[in-house]
Amino acid sequence: MKKILLAQCLATAALLTSCNLDLEPLDKLADQNYYNNRKELEVFTNGFYADFPTAENLYSETADIIVPTTLIPEVLGTRAVPQSGGGWSWGQLANINSFLKDCSRCSDEAARKEYEGVARFFRAYFYYNKVKRFGEVPWFNEALSSTDDRLYSPRTPRDELMNHIISDLDYAIDNLPTAKNLYRVTKWAALALKSRVCLYEGTWRKYHGISGHESYLTAAATAAENFIDNSQYTIYSAGDQPYRDLFAADKAKAEEVVLARNYFAGLSIVHSANLYFLGGGSAPGLNKKVVDSYLLKDGSRFTDQTDYDKMQYYEEMQNRDPRLAQTIVAPGYKRIGATDVTPVSFAAATTGYQIIKWVSTPASDGYNKSQNDIPLFRAAEVMLNFAEAKAELGTLTQADLDKSVKKIRERVGMPNIDLATANANPDPYLEAAETGYPNVSGANKGIILEIRRERTIELLAEGFRYDDLMRWKEGKTFERQFKGMVIPKLDDTKHFVVCDLNGNGKADAEDVCIYEGNIEDIKANTEVADIKQFLKLGVNLHLANGANGGNIIVHDLANTQRKWNEDRDYLYPIPQDQITLYGGVIKQNPGW
Repeated sequence: MKKILLAQCLATAALLTSCNLDLEPLDKLADQNYYNNRKELEVFTNGFYADFPTAENLYSETADIIVPTTLIPEVLGTRAVPQSGGGWSWGQLANINSFLKDCSRCSDEAARKEYEGVARFFRAYFYYNKVKRFGEVPWFNEALSSTDDRLYSPRTPRDELMNHIISDLDYAIDNLPTAKNLYRVTKWAALALKSRVCLYEGTWRKYHGISGHESYLTAAATAAENFIDNSQYTIYSAGDQPYRDLFAADKAKAEEVVLARNYFAGLSIVHSANLYFLGGGSAPGLNKKVVDSYLLKDGSRFTDQTDYDKMQYYEEMQNRDPRLAQTIVAPGYKRIGATDVTPVSFAAATTGYQIIKWVSTPASDGYNKSQNDIPLFRAAEVMLNFAEAKAELGTLTQADLDKSVKKIRERVGMPNIDLATANANPDPYLEAAETGYPNVSGANKGIILEIRRERTIELLAEGFRYDDLMRWKEGKTFERQFKGMVIPKLDDTKHFVVCDLNGNGKADAEDVCIYEGNIEDIKANTEVADIKQFLKLGVNLHLANGANGGNIIVHDLANTQRKWNEDRDYLYPIPQDQITLYGGVIKQNPGW
């Protein structure tokens, strides 16, 4: 395992300088004497794993559900055509294609097929990410030199690109090992990736008005069902808080995690999840609309309650889907291994809803101290892919929900979705443009909305949300106001209010004081003697109705206008130097 980690580090360093198709192999091993045996094939392909996202790429995702202090350009609508870079890089592909050309030297047929399966898995993964970002791109399946005219080929039609990607995945599925392996790609990882790729393509086509979505959704459902029926992966459910523990564990839970990125402090391969969520400066808070979307524990809709949107923190956190209290700080929250209650830190969450998914033990607090593994593929995602694909096709049955969503919900004691009820009574909250998905229509609207709810909650902060919004054609959600907790009206005479976050009816160290005026005057009041957190209105936080209270307002649209261009922003721009270099063969994406 240490060898794999070291190879990943070396490969990452090598890829920082990779930008064309005629670079030297990753570690200078591709001479005429290499690729002779299984070990040599393994060593070279170890470098491909650097293409997976790092922990920071996943846990620090930001779109419309997690709101940090600084919004990304995609959300702000401030992207511009870059002069160079911008994700138009092909170095990893050069390494993959070089390997596929030269691995034929190995006389061990079984080893050759297995590691060709690894390479083709990563080529599919590489192109999947390029298609998501740019749409159509040139397809290269050979190692080309910088003088080869084919290097400047036009974009390959999307249908052809997807056929190549699926062909590579099918080869990987047929030739990769079937034994579980947390840190190496297997047949099951390839099936998981195929379900992800085909779901993306099928829903992209459906909601963006491109023909052929049915075949991709069918392929997604088939791959996912193959995984569900034939793999040995289940939903991890041990302990009192299994959802929390799944992400806090130093070593990934092999019952559910198909493939993980390995972190190990002993080799200084670490990340900063604890710091990020506990006060590292970005202060990522959960958006109020997502908090409200969590169901009550009995499966009924929180948003069906009268005045649900006026409830304060303690009241709204009662009797909810247990994943809510395993994702954000809830009343009575205790760190793993701790006995004392840790209250919400408003310095660590813009909205007041402080995320604790990925947070491990206090020993991992601080910069680059976390070493919990990061799941890249897990069974719950595949089950959700299966349910969504069949719902979008209109072929979902209650039995399908029983073998997918039901298992996920059983982890935390939540009841299953009832298909007939969902379709007979779609959730108005999830239909609304302000809080849901207005583009969904048809007889299966209700169940599609419920599966989207489930996906949002189950896969939160795992790097899926932006891609999901793109394929659902819901970019306009970035223009909505981001909100946080409801704060009561400030006392007109005292000029402050104490938010009772633990519901005990008194002001204590777990609560927070919102005030106007001079802090010393406020602290002179004996009522706030035990308060530890003081937030000045208009400085440390903004409320919808000022001193009259209301939701915390983050990135106020009155001051930070966000714009989403429906005709442009679902794809990224191609860097200008590539438009020039290709001599007009490559055209810029529409609107850019």
